[in-house]
Amino acid sequence: MSYLDAVQRVSQIDTMLQQLVTPAAATTTPASSSAGASTVSASPSGSSFQSALASAQADPASAVDGSGDGSNAGLRALAVAKSQLGVTEQPPGSNDGPQISMYRSAVAGSYAGAPWCAYFVSWCAAQAGAPLGSTGQGLGSVAEITDWAKSTGRFTETPQPGDLILFGTEHVGIVESVNPDGTLTTVEGNTSNGVYERQHSPSEATGYVRLG
Repeated sequence: MSYLDAVQRVSQIDTMLQQLVTPAAATTTPASSSAGASTVSASPSGSSFQSALASAQADPASAVDGSGDGSNAGLRALAVAKSQLGVTEQPPGSNDGPQISMYRSAVAGSYAGAPWCAYFVSWCAAQAGAPLGSTGQGLGSVAEITDWAKSTGRFTETPQPGDLILFGTEHVGIVESVNPDGTLTTVEGNTSNGVYERQHSPSEATGYVRLG
């Protein structure tokens, strides 16, 4: 990435983050059928997210080139994911729609009608400047994401905001916050036919992927 490209990317990200730093109001939606006994929670206080976000904004160069502590790319991906809250399939249950098609564009070899949770996180990561896959091609399944994370040293068992959260080989989302009671608030695509916040016990997760 050239210096001018980096400056442009930082400007775009900063504009997006300024729009998203105020937590959204709680939204009640059905429980996710793809990630077990998860529940929807009110938006958390987000103190850990805000603190890390301030750090990312204070060092935009490392946020762009990945020379920071590894959290900046994840925070950018999280901000992108939060901007998509409320997106739904059209029609419901179709695994398709204008926005879903956009998420698919981040994954080589993707196809309409497929489960799209991995497409969603691949798109968020690509928008954040940290595309998934050995060549940045995006990854269309949770198994592929897990294998790639383990082979590149990105797999971890300790979550932080901006990490991808893995649920076996069936589902993937992005950690929004690690809450004081130990639960995790996430942003997930392909849950109840849309993009929503969820709350999970850490015992539901099989691992995490650190971006950047």
